[in-house]
Amino acid sequence: MITWLKVHPFLALAIGSIGVGIGAGLSPADTVTSFGNGFGSTMTSVGILVGFGAMFGKLLVDSGGADRIVDTLVKRSSPRSLPWTMALIGALIGLPMFFEVGVVLLMPVIVLVARRSKLPLMRIAIPAIAGLSVMHGLVPPHPGPLVAVTTLGANLGLTIALGIAVAIPTVVIAGPLFSAVAARWVPISAPALFESETDSDADSDGTTPKRRPSFAVAVVGILLPVVLMLLKAIWDAADENGAGALKNLFDFLGTPMIALAIALLYGMVFFARSAGMGRDDVQRSLGSGLPAIAGILLIVGAGGGFKQVLIDTGIGTLIAHAVTESGVSVILVAWFVAALVRVATGSATVAIVTAAGILAPVTAHLQGPEVSLVVLAVGAGSLFLSHVNDAGFWLIKEYLGTTVGETFKTWSVVECIISVVGLGGAMLLSVFI
Repeated sequence: MITWLKVHPFLALAIGSIGVGIGAGLSPADTVTSFGNGFGSTMTSVGILVGFGAMFGKLLVDSGGADRIVDTLVKRSSPRSLPWTMALIGALIGLPMFFEVGVVLLMPVIVLVARRSKLPLMRIAIPAIAGLSVMHGLVPPHPGPLVAVTTLGANLGLTIALGIAVAIPTVVIAGPLFSAVAARWVPISAPALFESETDSDADSDGTTPKRRPSFAVAVVGILLPVVLMLLKAIWDAADENGAGALKNLFDFLGTPMIALAIALLYGMVFFARSAGMGRDDVQRSLGSGLPAIAGILLIVGAGGGFKQVLIDTGIGTLIAHAVTESGVSVILVAWFVAALVRVATGSATVAIVTAAGILAPVTAHLQGPEVSLVVLAVGAGSLFLSHVNDAGFWLIKEYLGTTVGETFKTWSVVECIISVVGLGGAMLLSVFI
């Protein structure tokens, strides 16, 4: 339905769930109940986090904190180190933001840096968008990885830690290293965009104030929820049977919803104060961050409903038995299923929620680290081969001013590299964990 009939993924997942439930023997009423239960539980576990993350990302942009991070890192880099700096910028900005938001935010910087440094456009653009894409697919709090963590029952803190471990070499290979090859394949200069944006302290539309948070304040805000969740995971691993006030405190602060809420409150105080934003400005910024994620939330919720129907009909169990008896690595199967859905639908989020729903019964008997690696494999598979049915493909093409063929030779190859290297990282970690 998504690929051939161009039905919106939310509607297609809802209709498909009802069809699967009735076709597998559930009564219509029970099918609707099953879908509703899955939708509701997914919104409870993921929807709040996505909402908090969207508001935080918008506040980071509107306060000028994102600009401050970008400007500080770029000014301290030499032409030789600029591709590496752009990869770091992409990863940092991509940590709390959705991919499309990060692309829109970074494109003026990418174009201006390429123009002023006289470096080929691909040497600057590829590392930055690789950093964004890797974080989008492998590291929560993005909606896809969050759904996979919840659906498969993985430990969030452990998944973040392993995701970062896989993300670092993946960004290096797909970003700075591949950019040298991409620059030879597509030797183009920066497009004639953003020529009037020479003052990084204020956007022409006035959305970025002249006063901005310091580099330290902005980075602390981005890393705060990640650090809180990692501390909880480390404490749990070091003291599994522990109890007491300190453990309860770590458990509370490291809960994803609380960690993101703390980061959001931090931003409302420190980002806003540093930028001279009033209460009304903060309210407008937070509110404007929510409409853009409405479609994502509905797709994610419908994916949760689809997962619950698969479980209640027993189809998921049958698939789990087939996978288990095949002798093929669950990590490899997870990657393949997600990659197949990604190529067919063009949506990384749909690929993650669908693959996670199918594989949920498989991970029920796995150990904690193994489940986290399956999450990473699903995330890596969801990024495979971006092509013409992916909105991100056209976003990158139009901003960089490339032809369809040039976009295939650059952006599509980047996504394939990220996907395969991410799978390799997960497989390698499985040997040692």
